[in-house]
Amino acid sequence: WAAPAGENASLRDAANAQRGPAPRATGKDTMGDLPRDPGHVVEQLSRSLQTLKDRLESLEHQLRANVSNAGLPGDFREVLQRRLGELERQLLRKVAELEDEKSLLHNETSAHRQKTESTLNALLQRVTELERGNSAFKSPDAFKVSLPLRTNYLYGKIKKTLPELYAFTICLWLRSSASPGIGTPFSYAVPGQANEIVLIEWGNNPIELLINDKVAQLPLFVSDGKWHHICVTWTTRDGMWEAFQDGEKLGTGENLAPWHPIKPGGVLILGQEQDTVGGRFDATQAFVGELSQFNIWDRVLRAQEIVNIANCSTNMPGNIIPWVDNNVDVFGGASKWPVETCEERLLDL
Repeated sequence: WAAPAGENASLRDAANAQRGPAPRATGKDTMGDLPRDPGHVVEQLSRSLQTLKDRLESLEHQLRANVSNAGLPGDFREVLQRRLGELERQLLRKVAELEDEKSLLHNETSAHRQKTESTLNALLQRVTELERGNSAFKSPDAFKVSLPLRTNYLYGKIKKTLPELYAFTICLWLRSSASPGIGTPFSYAVPGQANEIVLIEWGNNPIELLINDKVAQLPLFVSDGKWHHICVTWTTRDGMWEAFQDGEKLGTGENLAPWHPIKPGGVLILGQEQDTVGGRFDATQAFVGELSQFNIWDRVLRAQEIVNIANCSTNMPGNIIPWVDNNVDVFGGASKWPVETCEERLLDL
């Protein structure tokens, strides 16, 4: 006895489908690791299995009927039983093949899923590291914060806060071509006073330094798309202030919040002006551009010290707030990138 041609063709189709497409001559198609259509393979094998099962039942029925009615010659009965045994073995092989195929599909699908999950987890970890500021820059201060859009949700945050201060110097490098006004490079807010310290250029107004919501206009001009080094100094004694651009003192004044100590424990934000502590940003006051080397000291730096920082002859981190990667978080699409060297920024002036 032999299986009909149609069934053999069906079995051949299932076998070919199991083997999958022929290997490609060039390159490795990773998607080819999986059968082309796993569902089609299982369906074909299931049909073959059902056909064989039906034939087996039919032969058993015929055998029982013939034996009970007239009896069969011994040799014919022996041949029939042998054929029946072969059919049973073929059926069992097909069952085993189907189980193997199901197992293979499961294993390959699991392997692909695990590989995909592993890749996604690695990517997620990398993104998290970048967001947390743990990325490997050449040195802890060799980075800049990029704030490319004027929105109310892109910003950087300094993790450390300020102690009570009776004097300070704040220096930073910035680059912006935003118009009108570069926005707010930084702001420091405390409970009860959102404008404890703010540097802002809003609309067509000059750059302003706010301390305890009191205002001094600074003669600084930085919205030309080039890197500039900016420093502001202040002391509570008579409210004296100074403004430096690229190492040159361009302005000085007094009576800016005199005898007012800077309150401790507030929030330092890069790129946004705070209307409440740490929040309520206004997109029209957002800084657009890049910031780096934001440092704060608890004293008024000497003019020569500021010159030396601006001309790259001195690297002097702030003793209160130093510019280091793990002290700056970024949010809302703001990002941290390797910064140009001090000398490269200098050439940009």
